[in-house]
Amino acid sequence: MAENNLFSLKIITPDRMFYEGQVSMVEFNTTEGEIGIYKKHVPTTVIISPGILTITETDGTKEAALHAGFAEILQDEVVIMAEIVEWPEEIDLKRAEAARERAEERLRSKTPETDVLRAETALQRALARIHVID
Repeated sequence: MAENNLFSLKIITPDRMFYEGQVSMVEFNTTEGEIGIYKKHVPTTVIISPGILTITETDGTKEAALHAGFAEILQDEVVIMAEIVEWPEEIDLKRAEAARERAEERLRSKTPETDVLRAETALQRALARIHVID
């Protein structure tokens, strides 16, 4: 892959610099749908939805669970400010499966007091964690 196709990707959380490097593509979910970014993308900002973050480097891809935040997309740089993002080895599978079950149960047995959006978001987060480990 030609080096001139690479752009800078920074992923920052409140407690650490999660990732910093040169990539050829990055993919993640936004409130408007899934997005894939290459160098020279139209500058924009987007709000992140829970899902899988896929980072394509010159020697392969990496996946992580990305939960919330926003991204600034420039032609030669993408900066993701994430509330939570986790590599597969940082995820407790049993805890993620338990969270999935709780969220599914809240959605199945919803009452007028059930916060459906919160339950759906919890389910999306749990599914992202489980998918990244598989």
